Amino acid sequence: MTTAHTPHRRYAELKARLPLIAILRGLRPSEAVDIGQALHDAGFSLWEVPLNSPDPLASIAALRAAFPDALVGAGTVLTPQQARDVHAAGGQLVISPNCDPEVIAETIGLGMVSLPGILTPTEAFTALAHGAHGLKLFPAELASPAVVKALLAVLPRGCDLFPVGGISAGTMGPWIAAGATGFGIGSSLYKPGKSAQAVRADALAFARAWKAPRAA
Repeated sequence: MTTAHTPHRRYAELKARLPLIAILRGLRPSEAVDIGQALHDAGFSLWEVPLNSPDPLASIAALRAAFPDALVGAGTVLTPQQARDVHAAGGQLVISPNCDPEVIAETIGLGMVSLPGILTPTEAFTALAHGAHGLKLFPAELASPAVVKALLAVLPRGCDLFPVGGISAGTMGPWIAAGATGFGIGSSLYKPGKSAQAVRADALAFARAWKAPRAA
């Protein structure tokens, strides 16, 4: 079964299928399974619950139990202890807004997937030197598709780079053309109070926007 695969292998498989990371900031445990089902129905399988959400570890545990084939973890992970907490809750993915080598090392040591935040070449190479599996370009509002193209020209071939921040289904095209691996998608996909039905509709729109350039 795919659930027996390591998080690293599962990450590679799910990224190849649809490399869009759902950022579920503000998610409550009571709605986690319904929102997860909406995302699952739309083809999303990479999910993060930021640690500044209400009881995030409980939401992560609920999502892992209900959707064992998804890769579920936490965002806004700022310390090694938080990485350990995520692992204890069943999380397999650690995403940070910054590049902290200690957090990366702890994540790798626990067998989880590490996607730290970077904005400069120095941060990018530091993250990779410490074992990061990919890079979160954050905040994307301070970057551009041209920045993605320039970074990918010097980063190791095949390096994963996910712009995060201000991404909508209508603005993905230039980033994709520049070589973005995928995206992290936050409030335009989910925000507190949004219904599961609305989340599913927007998730489908993002999936179509990702696939459209490849179908042309």
